[in-house]
Amino acid sequence: MTYTPACPPPRPPMAIPPSYADLGKSARDIFNKGYGFGLVKLDVKTKSASGVEFTTSGSSNTDTGKVNGSLETKYKWAEYGLTFTEKWNTDNTLGTEIAIEDQIAKGLKLTFDTTFSPNTGKKSGKIKSSYKRECVNLGCDVDFDFAGPAIHGSAVFGYEGWLAGYQMTFDSAKSKLTRNNFSVGYKTGDFQLHTNVNDGSEFGGSIYQKVSDNLETAVNLAWTAGSNSTRFGIAAKYQLDSTASISAKVNNASLVGVGYTQTLRPGKYFLNESLLQPCLGTQNYRLWFCSCMARLHKCNCLYFLSSE
Repeated sequence: MTYTPACPPPRPPMAIPPSYADLGKSARDIFNKGYGFGLVKLDVKTKSASGVEFTTSGSSNTDTGKVNGSLETKYKWAEYGLTFTEKWNTDNTLGTEIAIEDQIAKGLKLTFDTTFSPNTGKKSGKIKSSYKRECVNLGCDVDFDFAGPAIHGSAVFGYEGWLAGYQMTFDSAKSKLTRNNFSVGYKTGDFQLHTNVNDGSEFGGSIYQKVSDNLETAVNLAWTAGSNSTRFGIAAKYQLDSTASISAKVNNASLVGVGYTQTLRPGKYFLNESLLQPCLGTQNYRLWFCSCMARLHKCNCLYFLSSE
């Protein structure tokens, strides 16, 4: 009787690593999402029967009173991997973007982006490219300018959870590198660790931990060479139930932020957030408070400032 050993099961394919800009994104989201101090913002998205997507966005800065708005229309021609996007904002800047994906090669995306300002006559153009496959994520953008094009490049390699990335910008007008960044990290299902060095002078690191299905935590650390300035922060998000969550963060500058989000029903939510900041040179504190209830087309926000 001949014994034939069973073949081991095939290994699952390696995951596609994130782009360089998305390294450490999970930790940044815990610090940034759910907070909007001093800013009232409303985003509306809808889709027509013909498949055209419309996105409108408006924001108001309660400190300066400046209001910004934008309108974007997008149409996808899935059969040919094409996406057409038209953009307009309140600065009267018009933009057109054409993207083609997975047609020339699997994982390759090419984007042609142009903007034009009728008020000033300023024009700009950019060609973006990205290539994503197992264990590698590459990107190269060329930003055209009258003085000379600028080339932005990035690469991220991943293997069994380990990540290594590099990002650079070459300014042809100055004939030198204007950005030179490195990053190393480790990522699993519920734990992420990232460190980065920017231009050899700025150092940073972040840790993300999903403690449970309801609790997410993050730690952020950064410092600059040649100075005693060190930035440190801790943040957490707790999902109370399927419709409510609470977020909190604190840093070494004694800034404390708390946010609460409650979904009332699809398309409507309640957001309550506050920020406590010490006044420089005093023992007094400032308190920012915002309460927002938004529907699909309506947002009412209150903003209070008190100082003792």
